[in-house]
Amino acid sequence: MRKVRDFDTELKALNDRAKLLRSRKIQQFGELIEATGADALEPDLLAGALLAVVAEKDRAITGAWSTAGAHFFRATARRSSRRLHGSSENSKEAEGRTQPA
Repeated sequence: MRKVRDFDTELKALNDRAKLLRSRKIQQFGELIEATGADALEPDLLAGALLAVVAEKDRAITGAWSTAGAHFFRATARRSSRRLHGSSENSKEAEGRTQPA
């Protein structure tokens, strides 16, 4: 015999997950604004810039912006990786301390 599905419970779980994802997305946008330094801009200016980006149709311009964004994320990832693992000099010093004399 087939087990009866509880659609109400599944729907509630999906709605809860959607709310979580929306709130996470909003939080990540805020973190991105802070990381790029755009939090120093006036809200009107930032909104206008975002509207200009959305309205831009020239693929060469948007491609250049995408490339700049990719470079930003790579540089940010490198900086956070260095902070996690220490700088290369600190790593070499740490290796020297762990090796027996």
